[in-house]
Amino acid sequence: MILGHEVSMARAVSASLIQSKPISVWEIMIPVIFILNFAKIKQSREVFVQNHLFTKNMALKAAFDMSKKGYSRQDVMETIEAQTRKTLASVPENLYSEEIRCEQVKEIDLLVDHYCQLFEADGEDYAALVVGAYQTRDNYVDFFKRLKAAENSVMMAARRTLGDEADSQTAGRLEDITDRTRAAGAEKIFNTK
Repeated sequence: MILGHEVSMARAVSASLIQSKPISVWEIMIPVIFILNFAKIKQSREVFVQNHLFTKNMALKAAFDMSKKGYSRQDVMETIEAQTRKTLASVPENLYSEEIRCEQVKEIDLLVDHYCQLFEADGEDYAALVVGAYQTRDNYVDFFKRLKAAENSVMMAARRTLGDEADSQTAGRLEDITDRTRAAGAEKIFNTK
């Protein structure tokens, strides 16, 4: 349920961030152009979703291992350190840096706590788990504020790593879309208007 919710959120953000262009005359006249453009957008969205879930997948697995398998926090964080160092070694340093990795580990640490709370809560769906874990909308929104701060630290590290290649406009749009999507989710879960 938790992973399904995270994937759904990532896809919603992706669909808002990477929008289809209006269909051109050429796409109507030559359908293969439409198909190619559609496939390109679909692929871009899927790449975004996978990148968005990078930290969340590691944190979710760590929280599962702690909550359901009895692993210690130290064990799961050591595994995360090893995984992120492996990624660092495999990606060009102008795209992924030690600074980004360190900020992501902090984000993962926060997410581990969040997911552990959800695993400890009772509920038959994601909304019930959130209500059980956070009790009030304000508590849940407070978590999102802390998560946003962690994500912003990762984004700032990425901007410093990418330098002139960083797309600040898209980063700003991503932050706005993510904020709106999370706020709407919190409102829906706690049935407030």
